[in-house]
Amino acid sequence: MTADQLQALIAAGLPCQHLEVTGDGRHWAAVVVSEAFEGKRLIARHQRVYATLGQRMHTDEVHALSMKTYTPAEWAASADEGHA
Repeated sequence: MTADQLQALIAAGLPCQHLEVTGDGRHWAAVVVSEAFEGKRLIARHQRVYATLGQRMHTDEVHALSMKTYTPAEWAASADEGHA
């Protein structure tokens, strides 16, 4: 799996205003900005992203994914802080 493939999977299942995926083919990091996160707790946001990957997390196709999730307003506010 490539970063582009992983990014495409997430984008296909979740409307994103901003999406970055980096990694080494096994361990991944993502920054995901979506209106779908409005009013959701962190765990619900992560579950929503994991849902876009389906069985790929269970079959070890995507071994590890760390993520930072933001609403568009949170992302805009973090821009003032240099996107923490």
